[in-house]
Amino acid sequence: MRTNKFNLIFTALILLFSCNDNSLTPEDNPESSKPNILLVIADDMGLDATPGYSIGNIKPNMPNLQGMMTSGIKFNNLWSNPTCSPTRGTIITGKYGFRTNVTEAGDLMPTSEVSLQKYLDNTNSGYAHAVVGKWHIGNNDVNHPNSIGVDYYAGNLSGGLPSYTNWSLIENGETTTSAEYATTKYTDLAIDWINDQTQPWFLWLAYNAAHTPFHLPPNDLHFQGNLPSDQASIDANPLPYYLAMLEAMDTEMGRLISSMSQEERDNTVIIFIGDNGTPNQVAQEYASNRVKGSLFQGGVNVPMVISGKNVTRVNAIEDALINTTDLFATISELAGNSTSEIHDSKSFKEMLTSSNVTTRDYVYAERGPVGAQDYTIKNSTHKYMYLNNGTERFYDLSDNPLESPSLLNANQLPLSAENSAIMDELIAELNSIRN
Repeated sequence: MRTNKFNLIFTALILLFSCNDNSLTPEDNPESSKPNILLVIADDMGLDATPGYSIGNIKPNMPNLQGMMTSGIKFNNLWSNPTCSPTRGTIITGKYGFRTNVTEAGDLMPTSEVSLQKYLDNTNSGYAHAVVGKWHIGNNDVNHPNSIGVDYYAGNLSGGLPSYTNWSLIENGETTTSAEYATTKYTDLAIDWINDQTQPWFLWLAYNAAHTPFHLPPNDLHFQGNLPSDQASIDANPLPYYLAMLEAMDTEMGRLISSMSQEERDNTVIIFIGDNGTPNQVAQEYASNRVKGSLFQGGVNVPMVISGKNVTRVNAIEDALINTTDLFATISELAGNSTSEIHDSKSFKEMLTSSNVTTRDYVYAERGPVGAQDYTIKNSTHKYMYLNNGTERFYDLSDNPLESPSLLNANQLPLSAENSAIMDELIAELNSIRN
């Protein structure tokens, strides 16, 4: 029987706040240079649905994530791609999607690509690794995660589950039907795998929450109260159900943290991200056509929070530009590799201990099939967007964060000399990336 969620949260928060204890010296703890690495990916969670970010009026109650913000770093300028497969592809290869042909939801990642897990093996990092949860870069090939280099895989291959309590569980190529609540089952699998490890580990834990179908999670996992569970009620007002799904994920993330010994928790760095923006049915402040699936900020500017081992910045806010590609080099460097830049990936490991660090001047995102893509680029203040139909858009986000109107609209022209020079700079950098 699961422990009461409030006890779990209390225990997890104590562990989170103790994660920056630097009293142990490297001599006291021989594993200090080899931290465990936990990457948690929330599905369809934009800034408007994330506590601690200014956009969005109604937030889920996520005390474990908020504890990570207090004990670590909240990042304001992480860019993903606007749908799940392309973002996951950038993390696992360190490459922009057009280089791997994973640019749309459901695209197949070639097994010839060197995955992050395979790279850790090839560089003799000494890490065990696993992926638990949503995959969605391997079509329906049950062996794809293992074929691309993942030691242990357990989860679901598709973009969304038909039901969170009736779904196909693939475990190292074997398929069974699970009736367990998926968010809980993924957590159970993660706990079991961690408990079996005898060496430093890297766990990629990809929850399906809060991807559709919107539903009412088990009552002991969320804080939304007594909601009706019939489909008509959910369809009429999906937001509280979406928030409940995120709260259930946070409760289960807390259970995972609580399951670790103090020693193991002290030696683990946790990276939490959203994979793309919020679904249009539950978007807040952003226009409903400018969230998941779009290249507007509501589709590509996603949350990231990092805390734990060797994260010495506490209750920090980081505004540096970061692409999801950068997780490849960062995780590799956390695992002891010295290469800070590879492919389209630039490590931001130094930001975990130092402020005023700049690793890139631009972030990039794309959407659509190779050869017919829309793409966008941003510097610290301005954003340029090129659509496949020839339309261009240009924004000063420091003055116009919701991207309305475009500076290229007829009633906004002509551009100032400064804005014209910035747009030329962004187009030149975009061409450099894509050529």
